[in-house]
Amino acid sequence: MAETGVADAIRRGMGECSPAERKVARVLLAAYPSAGFETVAKLAERAGVSGPTVIRFVNRLGYKGFPDFQESLRRDLDERSASPLRIYESRQGAEPGTETSLRDRAASIAVDTLRRTFEGLTTHDLERCISLLAEAQGAIHISGGRYSQLLGRALALHLQQLRPRVQMLPDLPSTRAAVLEDLGRRDVMVLFDYRRYEDETLLLARHARARRASIILFTDAWLSPISSVADVVLTSETRAPSPFDALTPVMALVETVVAGCFEALGDAATKRMARADRTATDLGLY
Repeated sequence: MAETGVADAIRRGMGECSPAERKVARVLLAAYPSAGFETVAKLAERAGVSGPTVIRFVNRLGYKGFPDFQESLRRDLDERSASPLRIYESRQGAEPGTETSLRDRAASIAVDTLRRTFEGLTTHDLERCISLLAEAQGAIHISGGRYSQLLGRALALHLQQLRPRVQMLPDLPSTRAAVLEDLGRRDVMVLFDYRRYEDETLLLARHARARRASIILFTDAWLSPISSVADVVLTSETRAPSPFDALTPVMALVETVVAGCFEALGDAATKRMARADRTATDLGLY
């Protein structure tokens, strides 16, 4: 399986496009993946551009033509919905042979996924994410999926040391509903969503957008549907030596964001950490 999704390729390629081509990209991402299966004429009409502009756009992304783009899109859909076992089976033969030790295989894959993750991280996206988290006047709410909630908790625990009003969304439905009812335009919603994407997380994003809260999305190269409503999208590579998508590259992004927030908050962060240490000592916590 490829490790770069069509949606992510579109998003990353927008910076090199003409203004007309960017209109095509925005239409594709806003209604992904269905818009990509429309005819050239229909897609051009929706984007308000000419048919040749659509063709130039897909050519710029490296496709030989629109049929080639749509075939890649079909493969992309298969990968977006693939189960962990299917992902693992598809990687067999593409990875080093069994004669290579697990240690060496895992090290090679980890180094490659980290390198590719940071190569795909734009300075603009990183700085925007840090700015939203450091300067938020309201609360920061964090939520994730089955596995990615672990990464969300790591981000929450670190940010709580640096600034006030940071929390994981509560699990208890009634409490969660009460918190979300108070969501407003000064708040930030941070969501972790990886294939196979969770409808509950998408509903959270739509609620946050309706309340005009800012949205930060951590996702994979295939892009969660939330990407169409997010203010910032941070993607990571997911290749791993196991049947499960890698979490290490995401954790590296989280640690980078935390470092940026610490620098952005400056004295306010260090003073808060000092006060927290004194409180912990007074209460005999550590």
